[in-house]
This record gives sequence, C-alpha cells and structure tokens, in this order.
Amino acid sequence: MSKHIQRWSRQRKMDVVMRLLRGESLDDVSREVKVEISRLEGWKNKAMRGIETGLKERENDPLQAELDAAKHRIGDLLMEVE
Repeated sequence: MSKHIQRWSRQRKMDVVMRLLRGESLDDVSREVKVEISRLEGWKNKAMRGIETGLKERENDPLQAELDAAKHRIGDLLMEVE
C-alpha cells in the first residue's frame, strides 16, 4: 500500500493555522484535513514565529532612516567619482 503525499500550498497552510488560532480543536482539524498533529503544531509554531518577527520590526525607525540616507549619499558619491 503506497502512501499518498499531498503538498500543501502556503495559502492552504495559512487557512489551517488560522483555524487553529481561532480556537478550533487540534484533533478535529487534524482528522478533517488528514494531517498529523505534530505537523499542524509545526505549522502553527512557524506562523507564530513569523508574526513575532513581524511585530518586532520598528516602523519609522530614525536609525534606519539615517542608514538609508547614508546609503543613498554613498551611492551619489560613487557616481560622482566615476
């Protein structure tokens, strides 16, 4: 008996993870989508790390603005030298 391996798109994984985040039972979702609990937990943990990383980024960071301006100025100076 060969085991059929199904590839999951990013969108399908996101849909399943969102169900888990909304509070649906891990057991119920696992049975319905036919994916083992450990894999679902992995998807959820990976999604949570991505959310955490996204929330750590600082918007309108003055240091980043200065760095961007410096890089732009360096590019201008390099063009002048050439």
